[in-house]
Amino acid sequence: MSKDKKLKELVVLSGKGGTGKTTLTAAFAALAPSLVLADCDVDAADLHLILSPEVLQTADFIEGKEAIVERSLCSGCGLCSEVCRFDAFIEESDGTYSIDPVRCEGCGVCVRVCPEKAIKFEDRYCGKWMISDTRFGTMVHARLEAAGENSGLLVSLVRKEARRIALEHEKDLLLVDGPPGIGCPVISSVTGADAVVLITEPSVSGMHDLERVSTLAKNFGIPVFVCVNKADIDITMTEAIKQQVIDSKNHFVGTIPYDEAMVQAQMRALSAIEFITGETRDRIEQIWEQIWRAM
Repeated sequence: MSKDKKLKELVVLSGKGGTGKTTLTAAFAALAPSLVLADCDVDAADLHLILSPEVLQTADFIEGKEAIVERSLCSGCGLCSEVCRFDAFIEESDGTYSIDPVRCEGCGVCVRVCPEKAIKFEDRYCGKWMISDTRFGTMVHARLEAAGENSGLLVSLVRKEARRIALEHEKDLLLVDGPPGIGCPVISSVTGADAVVLITEPSVSGMHDLERVSTLAKNFGIPVFVCVNKADIDITMTEAIKQQVIDSKNHFVGTIPYDEAMVQAQMRALSAIEFITGETRDRIEQIWEQIWRAM
């Protein structure tokens, strides 16, 4: 990328699931200039349901170690079970032992104490990450397996690869669909970003979650833009959220009405911009224009 052209990174977040974060991310992707997408909600990725990606490249995500018993060598002494703090060992009917992979934390103590050297310490497969092509541009995404660990590290990997592709192809924007909440995966999503968009809904829990995630973003010194989805469900609460945003010196960029067409768009694997007309589409376009100008 030329020195006079800076890649901008925008992360879309919400305090909890179900607020419309991924729906708005897909809509922004339809409106944005040249971009690369990163779906960093690796615990429950669903941006692919709207964008129908064609997978071009797949790689395993390996993180940590897990113990595996070679039962033909096991003498059934039970020492491994005695020292395991996580109760991961299962005594089988023949007196030998196996390991519950969900309980195993990969500490390796059993490997050290086994007198028969029957326990192997192997890399733990936790999921996959992928590079795909979509109608809006390249997308990097991942799938964390059940009981897979370290989603924060997988988020960092997805972001890093997406940034590499965006810089290599001189794109204008890296658009990140972040995970909900305020945990480690969220921190991995926002670190070093240029701006954060927070999607909330007009409810007491929505206001509370918004305050938590906006505080997190501000701690990183990142500009925060806020929009209320399904705003007309509770107009009084929407106004209260707007005032809270203004008082906290964040940027309130607008509201989106409740619209059943949003669901219809998702059922057709389309973004809101590709399917909806009228006020809802106009509001989304206005919100996007405010954010993009401010970045």
